[in-house]
Formats: sequence, C-alpha cells, structure tokens
Amino acid sequence: MTTRSRAVVLEEFGRPLQLREFDVPDPGEMSAVVRVGYAGVCGTDVHLRAGKLPVPTPVVLGHEAVGQVSALGKGLTHDVLGNPLHEGDWVSWLNNVACGRCRFCLVEHQPTLCTGNRKIYGINQSSDAWPHLSGGWSDYIYLQPGTVLVKMPEVATPQQVISLGCAGPTAVHGVLDEVRVRFGDTVVVQGSGPVGLASAMYAQLAGAAQVIVVGGPAARLELTEQLGIGHHHLDIFEVTDPAERVEQVRRRTDGNAGADVVIEATGAPSAVAEAIEYARPDGSISVVGQYTDHGTTPINPHLITRKNLNISGSWGFGARHYIGYVSSLPQLLERFDLGRLVSEYPLTDANSAIDDVKAGAVLKAVLRVSDE
Repeated sequence: MTTRSRAVVLEEFGRPLQLREFDVPDPGEMSAVVRVGYAGVCGTDVHLRAGKLPVPTPVVLGHEAVGQVSALGKGLTHDVLGNPLHEGDWVSWLNNVACGRCRFCLVEHQPTLCTGNRKIYGINQSSDAWPHLSGGWSDYIYLQPGTVLVKMPEVATPQQVISLGCAGPTAVHGVLDEVRVRFGDTVVVQGSGPVGLASAMYAQLAGAAQVIVVGGPAARLELTEQLGIGHHHLDIFEVTDPAERVEQVRRRTDGNAGADVVIEATGAPSAVAEAIEYARPDGSISVVGQYTDHGTTPINPHLITRKNLNISGSWGFGARHYIGYVSSLPQLLERFDLGRLVSEYPLTDANSAIDDVKAGAVLKAVLRVSDE
C-alpha cells in the first residue's frame, strides 16, 4: 500500500485550502483504509472554510466520499448489512461515529444528537491528531472502529452514489422520517440545491401527486425540470415577492388550502416563515436547511396554532438514514439521471470547487481523486 497521501487541509478560516501530505497508517482492529475515488463538496464545506462552525484546525475536509478498500483491519470482514468485504471493493460510509452510550444514542434513538463526542469525518477531527487522514478530500481515508461501512450496490456507479453525497441521507431523515409524505399529497420543497432536489425526489418516490420546487436560479430549475425532479418550478429570482410566491403555490393546491407537506431546504431563515404560509391547516413542515446559524427571523406563531401545524426540525442523519439512502439508489436511478447533477474537479482544484459551490455556479461539485 502507498505510504503517503495527499490531503486538502483547512488551516485557517477565511484562507485558501492547502494541499498537504501525510503518512498512511495501517488499519487497526475493526478499522479500514480506503482509497478515495470521489469526494463531494457540500455547502457545509463553504461554511467551514468561512469559520461559521466551531471546528478544530487544521482539518482534512470532506464529509462525503466513496472509494475502494485498500486494507482491512483485524475483525472487519463484513459491511453493516452483512456483505463480505475484500480489498478493492467499492464502499461508502456514514460520515459520523456516534458514541453509542449517551441518552440520545441509546434511549431516544437519535444519534445525530449524540452528546458523547460524536466524531465527524472531514469536520471535527484535527489532522494534527492520529490518524491524521480523517477527511475524504484525500487520496486515502482512515475509517475508525464503529464506522457504518456499506458496500456499494452493483447497479450504481461511484459517481452516481456521490452525486447526492450527504444530501441523500439528509433528505431521507427530513422527508421520510420527520414527516410523512402520503400518496396523493402536494409537497412544496423550498430550495433547489442538492438537499432540496433530494427532498423532491424522495417525495416523488413516496407517492406525492405533485411536488412544487421553489428555488433558483433559472438554469438550475431548467435542469431540474429536464431530470423530472418536481412537477412545477417557481423561480424566486423571477417572483421576488414572498406573498406572490405563496399565492402562486396555493393556487396549485386543493381549494387553495396549501400544501400537505413543506420541506424547507434553503438555509435562509426567512424561508421558515414562508413555509408556514405554504402549509395547509393540519399540514406538516420539516425544517432541514438551517444547518448553520444565519440568525433569527420573525414568524407569526398564531398561524402555527390556528393552522394546527406540525413542525419538525431535522439535524443531519444517522445510520438508518444513510442505509436508507444507499438502499434506495436503485429506485432513484430508475427515475432520475443523478450523474447529470455532478461537475467534476481534480483534487488539486479544491479551492475552485468550493468557490463555485459558494457562487451557486454548479449544482453538485465533486472532487475526482483516484484517477489522478
């Protein structure tokens, strides 16, 4: 096995990322070393570089990736679903390792709220500390004991698996777990980034009669329409008045009553107040997009009470959501050309990729690693 690995490191907030080299350790018991093939660039990475989340530096970025098993540690013989693992197998993995001991892990079954030092690849593990290679923006990543490792389904290429990165399991949590989409429902999805589009796809798979995507810009909505993601598309850059957007959406619902389910996936605090207006009485809202703190926004709580609304927060994703994403890939690929969402960059162009994500110039930026 190669003894050195390149890695893209965030050393200072607000500064360009740096390409560094680290030794590749041998895997310990129940651990694995994976040769990264593709690594996704997420909106969270933009926030990390800007210093909007309290993470240690330096850190190898990359919390979504796929790759081939390079070496398996003692005792690690199967993935989490019982499939045998061998060197060379293509795998993906849950990006966090919960403690498995705290109240939220054991009693509430909400490991995303783990209070026991949850480890997150590419986010909260300093590259100064062993095993150093704890992020996916690198030639190799060291997967520690307790990692939910999944052998990729044969029907999906590595590019297709990474196309929804962490957006896929995030949507499984927010759309299928925190709210319930039923056959015949009208669903409004706010946001046309990866999380918003993944949410729209899962709403369609769940049987929604119509999915209305409220987002932009126009070129992104045009591609979304071409891929069959959503049935109606409303451009927020064309319809800039929130009241007019609400009116246009409600006209598409039964009796102008509003949507059965609203998924907020924008990251803009004001979108939450708009979601309350979109929802019908006794409707459901899943707030998925507020991962980083962009501040407060005024809402009218009377509407929540008067409309008897059910509002859920959705924070990240756990093992069942990630496994749900991987298991659903055959169904997703039957309906949607996921590969068209992706724009590829070499690992050495990580700064350009993150700049393009910040500017909204691409839908899903992916770092191509293994063929360099």
